[in-house]
Amino acid sequence: MMQHTGRKGIDRRGLALVAGLLPVMGLVGLASTKAEAQTSAESTFDRVRRTKVLRIAALPGELPYFQKDLATGAWSGACISMALDIAKVFDSKLEYVESTYGNSVLDLQSNKVDLAFALNPTPARALSISFTNPMIIHPFGCLAKHGLVPKTWDDLNKPELTVVFDLGSLHETAARRYCPKANLVGFKTRDECTLALQSGRADAHIQAALLGLSTVGKNPSLGPYYLLTNPTVALPSCLGLQREPDTRFKEVINAWLDMNRGTGQLREWMLEGLAKFGVTREQVPANLTF
Repeated sequence: MMQHTGRKGIDRRGLALVAGLLPVMGLVGLASTKAEAQTSAESTFDRVRRTKVLRIAALPGELPYFQKDLATGAWSGACISMALDIAKVFDSKLEYVESTYGNSVLDLQSNKVDLAFALNPTPARALSISFTNPMIIHPFGCLAKHGLVPKTWDDLNKPELTVVFDLGSLHETAARRYCPKANLVGFKTRDECTLALQSGRADAHIQAALLGLSTVGKNPSLGPYYLLTNPTVALPSCLGLQREPDTRFKEVINAWLDMNRGTGQLREWMLEGLAKFGVTREQVPANLTF
């Protein structure tokens, strides 16, 4: 009886041990499943090569980078030319996701797009997305009223001059830093700034070079565009990417950028984009480089 009771005791202890291990084994299995799910998440590189589709954020009306024909739905502009060339590298077709500069960052985070063009790599943005090497180094300047020919920021840094900019932009940052003595006025949009200059309510409108030249293309009477120096204010404009462990997609885009910058093709796409919207090569400042 004692031996028999002992065997039962051992069996009960064994069953208790197994029962105690089951939850742990379940947790290990769950962790393993989660790890497998994470490691099996498809990278941008693999997804683009598999689907043969490259998704880009497309920004209506952001000349000279993007323009959408409302009648046909066709896209054109410097960044469209670039995107088409990148798609060739992956033997893919383009898919356009309409967006804005701000929303394109969110679109990358939510996996709606693979690429977002013409983004300044600010520290805040870099917390959530990745950036390529610079597409261009984008200098700042202004459009000015007739008779005012500014060459430096000090030429605008005068109390009798009204300098306008779009609120919340890097144009505002530059104006407040380098023209603090001027009468600084912010507007919600760049178009409102343009109207203020046209109507005589402003003396100068701060804009990055390509945006300013595009404004001249749409409103020839506003030209010319002036690059401002002392100091030269220029920020990198990059392509935004999803932040992910697999760096192959980023490496391909960086190689593409370096090659096309070295051959001068990026500059040609920029000039062609400007020309589509009325800006001649003669109107591009000689000291403006891409």
